[in-house]
Amino acid sequence: MRRTEAAKQLGRFVREHRTDGARRLRQAGIWIAVGAVGTAIGLPVAIASVGTTEGAPGLAGLLLGVGLVGWGLGIWRLVQAFRTREQCIDIHERGLTHRVAGTATVIPWEEVAQVIMSGGDSRPLADARGMGSTCEIRLHNGRRIRVDTFTEDIGDLAAVVHRAVHLGQFPQGRGR
Repeated sequence: MRRTEAAKQLGRFVREHRTDGARRLRQAGIWIAVGAVGTAIGLPVAIASVGTTEGAPGLAGLLLGVGLVGWGLGIWRLVQAFRTREQCIDIHERGLTHRVAGTATVIPWEEVAQVIMSGGDSRPLADARGMGSTCEIRLHNGRRIRVDTFTEDIGDLAAVVHRAVHLGQFPQGRGR
């Protein structure tokens, strides 16, 4: 469904909140590279340390651990990037449109049960890693739409949905 068809059902278009899939893919690539380097250096060190009890086994374990964590996080981000490719949430006067991977779901405000914004990880660079804030939009039918810090203006998205659903203050036209 194109944006113009959704706009007919939900009123005027107000704003969009896109998810940065390219940033997710870059992050996946970095984690996979870290995993590959950790594994590539850790395996020879582990093989060379067979039969010793000095520092080499500890170093081998550390390198293989870094490799394993890198592979795990890289694959997780890669799967996440493909599952949410081209994700975007369009806000309209009478609801929102959730677009992902070429499909669009029109959701009137009446179908939204709750919006939950969590601060998540407050450590430095948490938002850059995509582990900072998350916003979950729960629908009455049990479906959940979850976006994280890879989505533009996540705080504004949560505030607009909360005001529309819980306070009855619906967004008005583009940019208002």
